[in-house]
Amino acid sequence: MPQQAPASTVGNGRTRSTPTIWGNIPPRNPNFTGREELLDKLHQRLLREKATAVLPHTLHGMGGVGKSLLAVEYLYRRMAEYDVVWWISAERTAQISLSLVELAPRLGLPTGSDVSSTVASVLEALRIGVPYTNWILVFDNAESPESVRQFFPAGGPGNILVTSRNPQWASVARPLEVDVFMREESKQLLRVRGPEISDAEADRLAEALGDLPLAIEQAAAWHAETGMPVDEYLRLLDEKRVDLLRGTAPLGNQHPVIAAWNISLDRLEAKSPAAYQLLQVCSFYAPEPIARTMFMRMPPSPITPELDTALEDPIRLGQAIRDIGRYSLARFDHRTNSLQMHRLVQAALQFRMTEEDRATMRHGAHMLLVASDPNDPSNALRWDRYGALYPHVVVSGAVQSDETWVRRLVVNEVKYLRRWGDYESCLELARTAYDDWSGRLGAEHTQTLQIARWLAFLQFSMGRYKEAAELNTKTLEAHLRSLGPHHQDTFAALGNVAIDHRVRGAFTEALQLSDSVHQQSLQLIGPDDPETLRAAHNLGVSLRLVGKFARAYELDQQTWRNRIQIFGQDHIDSLSTWLGMIVDLRELGDYETALTYHREITEQATTLLGGSNPFTLSCIRLLAVALRKAGEHEEAAATAQRIRAELVRRYGDRNPESMAATLELTIHLRHRGDLEEALRLGTAICRRYEETYGKHHPHALSAAANLAITYRLLGDAAAAQYIDAVALDQLTQTLDATHPSALVCRTNLASDHYALGDAAGALDLDTETLRRSREVFDDEHPSTLACAANLAMDLRAVGRDEEAETLHRDTRDRLHRTLGSGHPAVAQAADWDHRADCDIDPMPL
Repeated sequence: MPQQAPASTVGNGRTRSTPTIWGNIPPRNPNFTGREELLDKLHQRLLREKATAVLPHTLHGMGGVGKSLLAVEYLYRRMAEYDVVWWISAERTAQISLSLVELAPRLGLPTGSDVSSTVASVLEALRIGVPYTNWILVFDNAESPESVRQFFPAGGPGNILVTSRNPQWASVARPLEVDVFMREESKQLLRVRGPEISDAEADRLAEALGDLPLAIEQAAAWHAETGMPVDEYLRLLDEKRVDLLRGTAPLGNQHPVIAAWNISLDRLEAKSPAAYQLLQVCSFYAPEPIARTMFMRMPPSPITPELDTALEDPIRLGQAIRDIGRYSLARFDHRTNSLQMHRLVQAALQFRMTEEDRATMRHGAHMLLVASDPNDPSNALRWDRYGALYPHVVVSGAVQSDETWVRRLVVNEVKYLRRWGDYESCLELARTAYDDWSGRLGAEHTQTLQIARWLAFLQFSMGRYKEAAELNTKTLEAHLRSLGPHHQDTFAALGNVAIDHRVRGAFTEALQLSDSVHQQSLQLIGPDDPETLRAAHNLGVSLRLVGKFARAYELDQQTWRNRIQIFGQDHIDSLSTWLGMIVDLRELGDYETALTYHREITEQATTLLGGSNPFTLSCIRLLAVALRKAGEHEEAAATAQRIRAELVRRYGDRNPESMAATLELTIHLRHRGDLEEALRLGTAICRRYEETYGKHHPHALSAAANLAITYRLLGDAAAAQYIDAVALDQLTQTLDATHPSALVCRTNLASDHYALGDAAGALDLDTETLRRSREVFDDEHPSTLACAANLAMDLRAVGRDEEAETLHRDTRDRLHRTLGSGHPAVAQAADWDHRADCDIDPMPL
């Protein structure tokens, strides 16, 4: 990583000759000619913008006029004037995101595997100009403004340059049209590479090629390589143009350049069949860098004899790539070890092919992609490779392949995109695959069922619960018809349906289904199979939701150990189960140990996945809860405030994680005495839970019970009593009278009665709740002791002073042993003036 300069050193007073950050800029064309007026005009426009708001400037024009080459030349000429120069391939949003994520560490920003948060951090850093106040972003080959503009910084001390063929950019940016060469520029470029070409010959060539820069460069390269006389070249050019006009040529207004390329392609095909076939294969990829490593792994099935021989021999492969470069048919970037073809070269190649050739070469493109598939999309260390493969998977039409291997790659890309956090690209690819495979392979084909499961899980992750549930039901029926009830894929489909049960609040049904899937997995595929461990992990989730924390902890311990044995301690699946185990410990009352582990897992997740990964953010959100439980209220409040802001900014306020973080924040607002804000935010989040899950969902009832505490502290104990009574009745019906959430709600309802002067009613409630808490937890659990502390106050209020004093002293001593002398709850229990308020922390679904 280059040395980063502080913001104060950049700007007008800079003395460096190169930017501090220089990223992904294509190699400079050593034969660049002309365009001086355009370059000067572009520079003046970008300079003027420095005093105004950042608006994109667009280089627009038809294909082949050299828009990207012009942008590259400008950057090399003006590099000393910028601190950050960053090139972004902008045809697909996933590639834009990947490029901005790559920029993050260069700006000194933490990186994670979650794309949206990292991209937002990069755009914000550019907007505020920290650490660099002078930057330029180039969005190359941008398609629609609607899809690309979301990646522009909202202002800031920099420039945005867009290259595009889409005329729509003229209405949303400051356009600068790039046209064909002026005649003198055409002649100059021809003579740079062919000094022996006369002025008249150069003029005739330029006229025949329509002064199209790409065609001029191709003719110059051909002449430099072959020395062919101009008259002979013009004759060949006429022949190729006639051939094009006889058929349906691609990009009709590009006949000159395609004709010029066909001359070179004919020569390459005759001289180096392997090089020509490599180009044919690459014509089915995206017009973006193709890593040379893609050609260095043998495909699982042959392509053509000549190309297969070259792929087996690094020396022959290198020769083929050099042959391609000699005729300017593609550019090889030695810095990135990648090959890149212009889209018009790809069009010319495909136009030359027969249908049989197209099928063969598209198949070859897919085989090389398959050979590059690490087949490990859950491993964050492999995500860079999946990101590089993604545009080529999409453009090559891998979804439509008849090969099982290729469809497996598509599924792996879906898994990668979901893990990485690009939900929209993931949704598009998964839906496309599901629709195509359902129609072509059938709804009960194994890979159709596989993509259906992942599509539904993605919809759940995005909060599209209804869509997910409908698809899961349909998919489960297809599994049962085609595979039967005892197939491991059917178990996976059942696991998805269990998630749907959790979403609608049927926790007991979800537990029964999760337990059944786990038991059948144990019997069918054994205890150490990754799918059995996934079922065990999901069973732990269901156990937590019904309040069976001791059983969940025992199961999670074993699952965690097994996952470590198979995946290692730093695998995300191992971390996920460890996080569940830590929550189990917290809910069992071991707050100190749980906090220690929470800090450890948050640090480990941040190191492994980055601070913005969804899993890391979940760790941080739950860390805020652990800090509060352990009595570290100041740190807990700061953590809760920070994580809630981050989650809402990235996901919106309707995301389940955002909602849980908001609910947590209301508790901290109440603790620090900001009751009006706690009431406002608590009321809003209570409504949000009801809208999302329904009024009788346990999570909505938990939010209501927490809100009731705020009403009581504001002096409206009657409102609190009504809310708690309704919540307790529903929790008892939905879950059980001994569910921890119901017990907490009963404790708070007793406090409502106490505040209303009904000490006897409070005594009855607390007496029964304490008995149940000791059975569900134990005598030393903080929830049990909170109820006991309140019961002591009830006894004193009804005149049973001796019993009250005994219970008060015993509870205080137990709290001291359980929580430690420094915990605020211990100090609070020492007096008779404060009742213990108990909050409900909904478990993750």
